[in-house]
Amino acid sequence: MHIEIQRNADISITKQIYQSILDHIRSELVEEELQLPSVRELSKQLGVSLVTVVKAYQKLDQEGYITSVQGKGTFIRKTKVQESERKESTCSYDWQLSVQDYLPRSQFARFHQVPERIHLSSSMIDPGLLPNRYLEQEIHKMFSENPKVLSQYGEIQGDQALRQAMVEYLQRLDLPTSPENILVTSGSQQGIDLVARTFVGPGDVVVMEAPTYPGAIDVFRGRGATILTVPVDSDGMRIDLLQNLCDKYKPKIIYTVPTFHNPTGAVMPTKRRRQLLEIAKSTQCLVIEDDPCSEIYFDRKPPASIKSLDEDGHVIYLKGLSKILAPGCRIGILTASGSIFKRLLAAKANTDLGSPLLTQKAILPFISSKRMMDHLKKLRTALKIRRDLVLEILTQHAPEEVSWFIPKGGLNVWITLPSWIHTDHLLLEAKKEQITFLPGSACYPTEQENHHLRISFSYMKEQQLEQGVTTICHILQLAIDSKMKQDSSPYF
Repeated sequence: MHIEIQRNADISITKQIYQSILDHIRSELVEEELQLPSVRELSKQLGVSLVTVVKAYQKLDQEGYITSVQGKGTFIRKTKVQESERKESTCSYDWQLSVQDYLPRSQFARFHQVPERIHLSSSMIDPGLLPNRYLEQEIHKMFSENPKVLSQYGEIQGDQALRQAMVEYLQRLDLPTSPENILVTSGSQQGIDLVARTFVGPGDVVVMEAPTYPGAIDVFRGRGATILTVPVDSDGMRIDLLQNLCDKYKPKIIYTVPTFHNPTGAVMPTKRRRQLLEIAKSTQCLVIEDDPCSEIYFDRKPPASIKSLDEDGHVIYLKGLSKILAPGCRIGILTASGSIFKRLLAAKANTDLGSPLLTQKAILPFISSKRMMDHLKKLRTALKIRRDLVLEILTQHAPEEVSWFIPKGGLNVWITLPSWIHTDHLLLEAKKEQITFLPGSACYPTEQENHHLRISFSYMKEQQLEQGVTTICHILQLAIDSKMKQDSSPYF
């Protein structure tokens, strides 16, 4: 297990050690019951004091992630799951533990595709709401007209016709651009990774919202960035706190999801978007504007993107098409300008020499047609029904100590519980009922807040959605009742 220490960072070394081990545990990058280095060994390995390591281990022990056995050592604590869920191994891979890796965190993948019957943990859309039949017809048509498409490489920057279609698509979102400034990516996740591997190195400061999209945290932690966070309120990132942070530190990148923020659902108003852009200009930093689903609005169209206000090339805009159209195609776009774009294009070439031509050609006819707008309109209607169902169930069944943010669009509901409830523990109870959700701990880059959870209402049909959310409310009520019973018990 590789632990990287940044001695000039504003975060204490004790906290860096604690966070690194915790990320490895939560990402399942280390096996349960693995023996950790002794305090003396780790302090020598990292070149830090014994006290520093002791404090990190003590915090992990207090929170139930590790356990110390006198005379034997310190071990990763065994998770309380049914033994039947554990995979039996027919051979030993223990030797692999000696192979050093440099992957500090990969939490999001754990919750993206899981076997539970009621899947509420990742922001995917019910396949029944996507234009599968039409795309199937277009793929057959494409093969009949161009049978050699499988034997052709596409352009590294992306298919010219698709980039032109995306120009027109983005114009409908009030974002003017040109085909020359668009890069086709394998989903928006690759866009985040391209920016990180191009512009972020060990110790570079990246500012993120807290909470935020877990997949972005994983990428920036993987680059060794020093991540600083700004809280989110009902209008998105707190710009007043961002200003103070940027006055003290010089960030390389500000990462934001300003429209239907993931995970809270907040929408940043135009005034804050302008203020954020002004801060980026004054500090000469880049802004990554991640826009996964601004098309999925339930009341009114959200404000224009930050990129549409950008005249000096500070903003790198990412738009994913996978969720709303064809997850199997893994198509996204990145738009930037100037030398920033040229360097990102070079990074794309080094990564994969261009996204698959077949998937780009597959979605092109749909993107270019009126069917796309009709599809989005129907999708908004269907998802609003599911959001309203979740809100109704929460209103009827959630304990009074529980609150939630009402999203005006997007795919998720962010739920806040009493501060003493740890949603990682609740998830274990939910899994016994074959239900999953995203625990809030996965959404915090640094300071952990464990009393939130995210429910995605977009994937399950209404009957399963109702059953899943009702069961989660029941589990919450049991946890609260148990706590109240303990608090009211007399001391003996």
